Amino acid sequence: MEGPSCRWPVSEDGLPRLSGRRGPVGEGESEPTGDIKTHFRVCRFIMDTGVKLGMHSVPVATACVLYHRFFERVNMSAYEPYLVAMSCVYLAGKVEEQHIRTRDIINVSHRYFNSGSSPLECSKEFWDLRDSVVQCELLILRQLKFHVCFEHPHKYLLHYLMSVKSLVNRHAWSRTPVAETSWALLRDCYHGAMCIRHTPQHIAIATLYLALNSYGVELPVGDKEWWQVLCDDVTKADIDAVILDLLRLYDMEAKCI
Repeated sequence: MEGPSCRWPVSEDGLPRLSGRRGPVGEGESEPTGDIKTHFRVCRFIMDTGVKLGMHSVPVATACVLYHRFFERVNMSAYEPYLVAMSCVYLAGKVEEQHIRTRDIINVSHRYFNSGSSPLECSKEFWDLRDSVVQCELLILRQLKFHVCFEHPHKYLLHYLMSVKSLVNRHAWSRTPVAETSWALLRDCYHGAMCIRHTPQHIAIATLYLALNSYGVELPVGDKEWWQVLCDDVTKADIDAVILDLLRLYDMEAKCI
């Protein structure tokens, strides 16, 4: 494949320095399963890195979508996923107008894989890695044909939560963390490719649906289900499909520990 090379500093044993992959693929695992686990771990890395960099939720979500979109188009064995993730964080900051310095991304990533270590000095290793992050950003842009602006479920979930809250007894609402759970479920959706497989509205409805059912919160019954009122093109099958994908991610999380 033509495009900028994604160079990654290597140690004496030939392994990338920063990508001390947590939980490598086992010998008996099938390749697709191994790839899914790797994507799960790398997206967790993106989220942890985003938190440490002080990024807002939407830029972090954009970084995850960039990552999934990129590996939807390329062979995973051809590129170092953690380097791609670092470049996605860098690019997402630009897209969402929350610019993050490459030095900060590199140092936070270095600390992620080398707990307790000091920041990298401005040595050849640092400049090589910085150059790799920038070159990989260009590769991502080319692979995605510069389509890097995405619609996320966040604004829909906020609207749906406000609408549902008005239908529920305020004391019952205050006793159950429906909103907090919905946001947590939404964040978890970005660990896998389900965030690009389903529409933003359907993901928002499904996370709220699951949160309400988890706490047994019932809404007034009318001519239509509440989720049909809020999103007229969603079906129960759509909601079930999102929830099933999310439950599979939680099962994947258990296997990645």
